[in-house]
Amino acid sequence: MNSLNHSANTEPRLTSLSHGGGCGCKIAPAVLSEILKGVPQLPFPKELLIGIETSDDAAVYQINESQAIVATTDFFMPIVDDPFDFGKIAATNAISDIYAMGGTPLFALALVGMPIKVLSNATIARILEGGAEACRGAGIAIAGGHTIDSVEPIYGLVAIGIMDPKQVKSNAAAKPGDVLILGKPIGVGILSAALKKDLLSPAGYQEMISNTTKLNSAGPDLAKLSGVHALTDVTGFGLAGHMLELARGSHCTAHIDWSQVPLLSQVQELADQDIITGASDRNWQSYASEVRLPENFTKAQQALLTDPQTSGGLLVSCSQDAVQEVLAIFKKHHFTSARVIGQMGKQQEKPLVVSN
Repeated sequence: MNSLNHSANTEPRLTSLSHGGGCGCKIAPAVLSEILKGVPQLPFPKELLIGIETSDDAAVYQINESQAIVATTDFFMPIVDDPFDFGKIAATNAISDIYAMGGTPLFALALVGMPIKVLSNATIARILEGGAEACRGAGIAIAGGHTIDSVEPIYGLVAIGIMDPKQVKSNAAAKPGDVLILGKPIGVGILSAALKKDLLSPAGYQEMISNTTKLNSAGPDLAKLSGVHALTDVTGFGLAGHMLELARGSHCTAHIDWSQVPLLSQVQELADQDIITGASDRNWQSYASEVRLPENFTKAQQALLTDPQTSGGLLVSCSQDAVQEVLAIFKKHHFTSARVIGQMGKQQEKPLVVSN
């Protein structure tokens, strides 16, 4: 062990070193939009099937009639204190963007920023081991990467995948009448907030880890269905934020039946106690004007609607005829909480409407 490093038993908690954990680190949607507004864009080549126009999950570049490359990157600061769990969550989250386009992962590059005078070599190695474990689960190798000495711990991946360009599932192709299906329960941000306050039970922690380290492997199978029109994953902007991206890009209005949205255990109780993330409020401030809520919608429910998800579930927009096939694919990949949560309608004044 490097003599400059602290020994493991004197190291600070990983979450104490980050100002925000997991996908809650994302810059708020309104701020990001303002930043990007002034950045000039070069014309895209025709081979670039998916770029930045609709805030999709990954870029897709066609290389021939039957193959397209899918490329993405994702990284963040610790959402948990266990280094192996942190690495595995971060890697799973990054790979999810390949699945969310309907692609199959090929390989990854690691992005590593660590405070080397604060964390031991052994702790940093465990973070990388967790990331490698997630990649093994996806059947890919970490083929390289880049490291820097940083103030806060940062870990993630560049993920590269491949797919048939005819099966690309953008988040901008939903149609009025489509059914909306969510693959994983929400509430990760709230569980993370409870963890930081030492209020999360061991069972709650295990549920959080199981949810955030489960690869969205159903993506390629879903992409093969002609009845699946649009696909994305729910991450840092919360269910509302990513539903809005789907609705805006598709020129539709999304209708969510809140009573059908699956929640992780304990999160409703924790939200009722005002144990929420700061990112949840930042999300709401960014897009509140585009959302219509029921009059009796509580502050806790609003916090859950905007709760930043780390390695969240796939959100599918599909025809009525494809619903049972979609649910069967989720079941095949062991997503037991997948369910119908709403539908797409014709474009209205508000792109997102929530009902109880």
